[in-house]
Amino acid sequence: AAATAVYKQWISNTNFETASNWDKGRVPCSSDVVHFEKNKVVSVFVRTPHVLTDMYLPLNGEFILASGAGFTAFDGSWDPGCDSGATVRFADAEHHAWFDPTLWQAVSPNGEVEPSGRIFSVDEERVPCRYDDVIFQPETSFRVNINSSQGAIHLRSISLMGQELSSPEAWAGYLRGPSAPLQFHGNGTLQVTGTGCPDTSGCACGNTPDGHRICAALLRASGRQCPAPACRSPLQPLGHCCGVCGATINLDFTPDFDLQKYQDRLVQTLLSQPKYAGVRMAISKVNKAQTFLGVIPRSSTPLIQIVLIDDGSGAQAGTTAEQLAADIMEDVAQHGEALGISSGKMEAATGSTFSGQVGSHSLSRITAGTISGLLFGLLFLGGIFFLYRRGKLRSLPRLPALRPSWPWDRAEEPASPAPACDKGFDNLMFNVKPPSTDPGEERPQDVAPKDHQVFYLNPLYDASEMES
Repeated sequence: AAATAVYKQWISNTNFETASNWDKGRVPCSSDVVHFEKNKVVSVFVRTPHVLTDMYLPLNGEFILASGAGFTAFDGSWDPGCDSGATVRFADAEHHAWFDPTLWQAVSPNGEVEPSGRIFSVDEERVPCRYDDVIFQPETSFRVNINSSQGAIHLRSISLMGQELSSPEAWAGYLRGPSAPLQFHGNGTLQVTGTGCPDTSGCACGNTPDGHRICAALLRASGRQCPAPACRSPLQPLGHCCGVCGATINLDFTPDFDLQKYQDRLVQTLLSQPKYAGVRMAISKVNKAQTFLGVIPRSSTPLIQIVLIDDGSGAQAGTTAEQLAADIMEDVAQHGEALGISSGKMEAATGSTFSGQVGSHSLSRITAGTISGLLFGLLFLGGIFFLYRRGKLRSLPRLPALRPSWPWDRAEEPASPAPACDKGFDNLMFNVKPPSTDPGEERPQDVAPKDHQVFYLNPLYDASEMES
């Protein structure tokens, strides 16, 4: 949404005269039996008088009667337009959810439906944002499920039965009335603030915590899956449920930036050009999540997101939107400082070419980290192998039970020790050959005396001291 408030009108209703509210697809007639589920809560607006054979009412509900509206019993006379005599049941209204974009439409302040035009909203902004005005059409009843992941759903104002409630006090008074519990149900709460967006650079919509509800409602309405894109690598704009072909631009802004003025500038100078007749644009402030190493959430940064899509198909899908995005980037390069834009970044995806930037930011960080880790691991193992081959690691103590089996160890297994003999053993602390047991071999002069039965010389033992 732009800096100024946007009016969004609830489409669905629970009126008695709405044919889609009945299981037979028609409004009950005189010979029909009307059946409301006993345990279903309803609020039903009745615009005209009706003649019925019978009617079963719910235990908890209300009928809001317009002037002259009401019910009378069928007298049995023949009605040429109603000879079925069927049981007609009121449809279940419990599934009408606040966060279903298909149940909202943008309108003018007086409630007239806005033409589709060249400006559209990403999916999260199709549902009322925190600074929007909500309109429920006059002389209609409704029931809305306001289940939410947020503690409260903030709005600027709500209009009900032709009455605008634009202050917290007025809204609190309405909630104390009998109709509010029948019209709104679920774990969420609606809060009317009466204030618009205070920032000329725009305000984020605030529906991101319930983005999964919005997308689930859209996918349920479209067959539970996104339509197949015509481009090779579709873009995923923030706040949008499905990938798109075209271009996106992210702008970093300064305190001098004015979102509404910049949107008007783009429409007047670029989007209105005949060559861009098939291009539609969405522009709003969004909060982009920042992560550490592309994985760990860290914070969010506000930026201006521009989404451009066109009506091209096949190989031409997104090409005109890409051209417009390039013109916008050129305008930013020339006049960005004066417009309060510090920098911009563009991504594009078309049916004929593949953009290396498309959808690659998070993936490139993860891929770069993975490749760097693999290279570091290979260098580390190579260093160990080099030091091992040079003999630098052989003096380190090794635990046989924990020592890994390296492939190159097999080529350097130490020779098996010689069989044991009866010539004694080498004293590692005194490098002297032990006396021979061969009687024909003369012993060295510095060995122990013959009357001492010593088979090796102990450097800590002095035979002369013992003799004395």
